[in-house]
Amino acid sequence: MKELAKHRVVTPVDEVLRRWWGYDGFRPLQRDVIDSVLSGRDTLALMPTGGGKSLTYQVPAMAVEGLTIVITPLIALMKDQVDTLRKRGIAAVAVHSGMDARRIDMALDNCVYGDVKLLYISPERLATDTFRLRLDRMNVSFVAVDEAHCISQWGYDFRPSYLRIAEIRKILRNATFLALTASATDLVANDIMTQLGFESRCILRSSFARPNLSYVVRNTEDKYEQLLRIISNVEGAGIVYMRTREGVEQLAERLRSDGHSASFYHAGLPGLERAIRQDEWQSGATRIMVATNAFGMGIDKSDVRFVVHYTMCDSLEAYYQEAGRAGRDGRRSYAVLLQSPDDMANITRRFEAEFPPIADIRRIYDCVSSFLQVAIGDGRGVSYAFNIYDFCHREKLSISKVESAMKLLEMNGYMTFIDDSDNPAKLMFMCSRDSLYKLNAGGNDMDAMLRAVLRLYDGLFTHFRSIDEQLIASYANLTSERVHDLLRMLWRMNIVRYIPAYRSPMVLFNEERLPAKDIVISENSYQQRYRLRKERFESMLQYATNDTACRSLIIERYFGDADAQACGVCDTCLRNRGRRSGDVDVEEHVVALLAAGELSVKELVAALRGDEEKMVDMVDKMIRDGKIFITPSGKLKINK
Repeated sequence: MKELAKHRVVTPVDEVLRRWWGYDGFRPLQRDVIDSVLSGRDTLALMPTGGGKSLTYQVPAMAVEGLTIVITPLIALMKDQVDTLRKRGIAAVAVHSGMDARRIDMALDNCVYGDVKLLYISPERLATDTFRLRLDRMNVSFVAVDEAHCISQWGYDFRPSYLRIAEIRKILRNATFLALTASATDLVANDIMTQLGFESRCILRSSFARPNLSYVVRNTEDKYEQLLRIISNVEGAGIVYMRTREGVEQLAERLRSDGHSASFYHAGLPGLERAIRQDEWQSGATRIMVATNAFGMGIDKSDVRFVVHYTMCDSLEAYYQEAGRAGRDGRRSYAVLLQSPDDMANITRRFEAEFPPIADIRRIYDCVSSFLQVAIGDGRGVSYAFNIYDFCHREKLSISKVESAMKLLEMNGYMTFIDDSDNPAKLMFMCSRDSLYKLNAGGNDMDAMLRAVLRLYDGLFTHFRSIDEQLIASYANLTSERVHDLLRMLWRMNIVRYIPAYRSPMVLFNEERLPAKDIVISENSYQQRYRLRKERFESMLQYATNDTACRSLIIERYFGDADAQACGVCDTCLRNRGRRSGDVDVEEHVVALLAAGELSVKELVAALRGDEEKMVDMVDKMIRDGKIFITPSGKLKINK
């Protein structure tokens, strides 16, 4: 084993934190992670979303000489962090496929010859010649890998582009690697360290407890009624997760028809439409977002008060990530899973149907090849744009089944499904140049933005051009968010046609197309993937069907925290306390139950599961004290 190459600290980390961020101290685990990487030790940090992961690589970057490379799939996160760092006076750049070649060359040259401290880059860009030719000339101290669980084939969100990260380790022999994720089991954590070539096992694990988040499972025959109760009783913004695109559209429309501020979001919407809906929800113009799991990664809204799962996730990893988008500001928030009597049987059937037999995998391979018009013997090394939704609709297949088949085809070397290839923003003017000078909207910012656009790009009045919003922002002395808002304003005024940066899935043929009968799927890879998916699925079922153990405890132990303690605020903890404690605890339990939705006296007493006469007396006392009241419909509600 090689000796650790300890990094020479130029500026003490406490001074860095105060000077550049204005903080007097670190959050739990941040300092441990920073000290570990500064000692030269490759480190895997398991930190919940919102736990301050970015400082664990930004502070070391400013404490030592050299460049820190941050690998992340989230272009929005790249742009946000680069903008924020530049405002603090820190030299940072981002490189992604939304930029033109000239701008990428300039950014990478600055990393070689300039004083850039942090380079943000998407995993797809790592394999490009433009990047590789400059990499060995960069003085790289650290490599931070965000969303590191994506590198593990046994993880719930495996992304093949992450496998390219290990290749740069051969070039950067003296760099220290920091892998960061908010959710990884022991198996996935070990696989992350193996894939990234860690010299020795080093895991620093933050608590996965969310003390302000109350987990609730509500069994009901009428999910919509329960949802309305939650919306009425819990103030603030919320997310409602469903499985299908059709479902989210129908539920959002039903909520709107009942007078609620709701919108929907799924991957089938055009990129600009998704961006507008997300912006309206984040700004508070829309209260409730009904969404598939396409909505979430990179979302940073601190005041989400409730996350409701209308349908169950396939794994506790996914559930923890999605439920954890509530309450990031530390205030009391609720994660509610709604279940109906038929859910268990339907979900079990769905799981079995979505894990395809080997014969189906061969058929899907053949159908994908034909859909992409790849002839037998052709395709090796070629990438093809692949709309999985159109494909599944045409072939009458479920998306989950196709995705599972594609993962197994990839594990066996036939083709790679890349679901996050980036496409740059595009712009074209729909008016004359003279009309722009008469434009009276957006003030000085609009003038500066238009001057920058016209200076940087030609041909915009005759055809679409790819644009780099970050470059425009730099020239106009604006933030990239402001540029994005101004372009949306012009789009709504029919002055431009504007297509924001978006992601398009791709299929890469690793080998030439073969006849389906010649496709061989390793029995070992098939069985191991099936076993792991089944274990994750059964852990989710255990969480959902449990009515005695602390829900937070189930989640924390799933992620390997053997010292986890009961949270005291989930529905099962409150129910257990109500069984054995005095009036104060019973009152807390009543408030928690009603916070998740109005209940009749009978329903509330049944949920309390204590001595019925005592429970009725307690409810009467709380009504007399003005803590709760009876609505005209006969339901109990918290008196706010």
